[in-house]
Amino acid sequence: MKAARILVVDDEPGMLRAVERVLGGRHQIAAAATAEHAMALAATFRPELAIVDIRMPDQDGFELMNRLKREHRDLDVILMTGSVSEPDRKLVRAIREDAFYFIQKPFDSEVLRTLVDRCLAARALTEANRSHVQTLERELSEARWFQQSLLPPTEAVIGSLRLDCRSVSCSLLAGDLYDYVALSGGGAALLVADVSGHGVSAAMLTGIVKSSFRSSSIDQFDPLAVVERIWLALGSFDHDRFVSAFAAVVNEKERRLDYVNAGHPAPLMWTAHAAASHPGIVALDSTGPILSPAIRKRFWEKKTTEFQPGSRLLAYTDGISEAVDPEGDFFGEERIHTHINTRLEGGATLVAELLQGVERFSSGRPQPDDLTVLAASLD
Repeated sequence: MKAARILVVDDEPGMLRAVERVLGGRHQIAAAATAEHAMALAATFRPELAIVDIRMPDQDGFELMNRLKREHRDLDVILMTGSVSEPDRKLVRAIREDAFYFIQKPFDSEVLRTLVDRCLAARALTEANRSHVQTLERELSEARWFQQSLLPPTEAVIGSLRLDCRSVSCSLLAGDLYDYVALSGGGAALLVADVSGHGVSAAMLTGIVKSSFRSSSIDQFDPLAVVERIWLALGSFDHDRFVSAFAAVVNEKERRLDYVNAGHPAPLMWTAHAAASHPGIVALDSTGPILSPAIRKRFWEKKTTEFQPGSRLLAYTDGISEAVDPEGDFFGEERIHTHINTRLEGGATLVAELLQGVERFSSGRPQPDDLTVLAASLD
């Protein structure tokens, strides 16, 4: 065990010499006979452990321990006393005030050495755990930064198409993903996906989903090719890993939307110029199952619908529709429709108000799932 800095506080010179004789061969010892001397010495000595007598001439040992701990938060303290009165009460107080141990004088030298060794061993373990946690926190922070870098800007204008996106993680690392790419012939390819789970494994899977999407450039981001690439990329994973995804291409010139919905919550389409009383919201329902390595054949179908100037699209993950209030009720699709009815123009305002609506619905409580929204507006 490495040497430690130990502060010994006792108004009996003989006791100070005794402790230094027992511990001085292995550790660096600083001795003080009064509380004030101990405080001044600790400021420069920076002890890791203090051995403090309870009965001091200028201050109670319990009070000194608390003063030392306020100035040196990581300090461990062993209290000692030569008094035979009320030892149990003093022991209980020592435990309650967070002393490492309580020892009666006169003490056996081997008992003191063993007690100090145990204290320092526990301290070393605490420091190792703290260092490990700091390393994990740093690595998680780097992973979060990397994951955030996977997301494109929250706003984009591609020709006459405007995109407004938001993603709010329920934990340090998210399992949702949105992405889009401007197409050379006009229009854009869109993706909203939700991978199973949360944390590091989910974050890694979102990276694979994005890579699959971006590598579909060779297929002009055909939605069916995008979905099948994601499915094939999942092939080496266990069956408990799965992805729901909505992949689409907005063809501005031909005024159409090609899409595949692989087990994802149905995106909603409407026209900004529709009457508020009848906005004509259309759900783009599933065109195939969720993406999973358990699926052994291609089941997905690509569909096409008109996407004219004035058309609006809202795609979201189930963290929106399945957000819960304090009573355990779901936010639900009906509330999403209500938000659309009040913001037929769609865009950033609808996205912001929808997320605010979820927050109000949940009374500000943390949600169990990520919240992701993508709004597309063609004018």
